[in-house]
Amino acid sequence: MKNYSNLGVFKSKGRLFRESKSIYRTDFQRDRDRIIHSSAFRRLKHKTQVFVNTIDDHYRTRITHSIEVAQIARSISKYLKLNDDLAETLSLAHDLGHPPFGHAGENMLNECMANHGGFDHNLQTLRIVMLIENKYINFKGLNLTFDTLDGLIKHNGPILDDAKDLKKINGMNNLLKKIKLRQFPSLEAQISSISDNIAYNNHDIQDGISAGIFSLNDLNEINFFREISRSYKQKTDIIFFQIIRDSINLMVKDLITNSIKNIKKYNIKDVNDIYNSNFPIISFSKKFLEIEKETKLFLRHKMYNNNKIIKKNNDGKKIIKKLFLKISRNSTKFIDKNKIKKDKYRSISDFISGMTDRYAINLYKKIK
Repeated sequence: MKNYSNLGVFKSKGRLFRESKSIYRTDFQRDRDRIIHSSAFRRLKHKTQVFVNTIDDHYRTRITHSIEVAQIARSISKYLKLNDDLAETLSLAHDLGHPPFGHAGENMLNECMANHGGFDHNLQTLRIVMLIENKYINFKGLNLTFDTLDGLIKHNGPILDDAKDLKKINGMNNLLKKIKLRQFPSLEAQISSISDNIAYNNHDIQDGISAGIFSLNDLNEINFFREISRSYKQKTDIIFFQIIRDSINLMVKDLITNSIKNIKKYNIKDVNDIYNSNFPIISFSKKFLEIEKETKLFLRHKMYNNNKIIKKNNDGKKIIKKLFLKISRNSTKFIDKNKIKKDKYRSISDFISGMTDRYAINLYKKIK
């Protein structure tokens, strides 16, 4: 196995606010630890992945999903001899900005904020780590490294538009002097992004079967999973756990193999070659891109459009909308008046997006 450590990000480009170095931890380990110790990270344990957190203790929440993404990203990064601390940090932080009730909650909060700048969970993640988490005397936010912030900004790839919404975040103009939005992010960031896809596709299937939304037989509609299933003669209740493990292993194997091919194909010699590439270096083969597409279509049809899921999503939307309207009418009852004076509706958005599912439900019942 060739060592690709020269393609990893091991030396930090620094932070917006200078800090003394630690002799015990690298900059990226400190970034990871700041994420783990943040209030926003802890609240992910009570935020919806697919199933509203109050339904059952065994379904995934945003925090368990983030940990699973981090595990996959670390494994891939470690095998390639890249910076697994950076990959883990990005994976743990990538969903910090999600509001309660998953994507349904995000869609409704964005609708409520339509005339006030909108809402996007990726942008909210940046607001959290740069502004909202206040635990340090000398600066606001977590003062993460430029490398980590670059990976969070480009979670979905290079920013090719004028990034006007991004630039509205306080302190962003100073940050953007250090970040080239049109360039690709680090390999560690690319790994974190695809590990997110691997985790939620496979684990949503597992949760869907556990919830009785669809069956193991339904899963055979996907050729990839049907082939895995055929390798096991015994069809016991526990077999689908093995099928999911096999699926993740095969996806990780393909990702690593194809990414190494890309490194050779595009003659990637150093980190700058990654940034200046015209294509993502970390990617599935064509075969597995089709598998991913087929899996997403299956989940959309069988799970996300299931009547039970839609009802819960609509309930969540109703709660978000009611909270937004109620808080808008008497903002200072819920939010510090200084924040209201500065930007009333963004402060309301910050407040609601920071809620857990159960906090939002309880507050809704109290004020409706």
